[in-house]
Amino acid sequence: MAKWIAKHEAPEPLEGPVVATVTGGTILWFALFLVQLPFYGWFADRGQLWWVWTCAAGGFLGLIGIWYVRGREAALARHAAERAEVAARAERDGEAGQAGSGPQA
Repeated sequence: MAKWIAKHEAPEPLEGPVVATVTGGTILWFALFLVQLPFYGWFADRGQLWWVWTCAAGGFLGLIGIWYVRGREAALARHAAERAEVAARAERDGEAGQAGSGPQA
């Protein structure tokens, strides 16, 4: 079987309001859990308790997701600040080097 080769480069990943999206999803999972809680007996009678516990698990996993994406956003911000600092330092050093290389008597 021949090896598959991509015909074009993969696009850059989309960046958006990741923290807000994960937070909204977590809230939705917890809300669904709370809405189903009064009907716990109904779900138990029909052997469908997994509906209730799936929503609870989604909410708790969402809390882990919020922690993760907040850390990711902070790391990206730190990296961007470091890159800006390095670029500013390089620009400042370049200007200082040009000022000292003027005509000499």
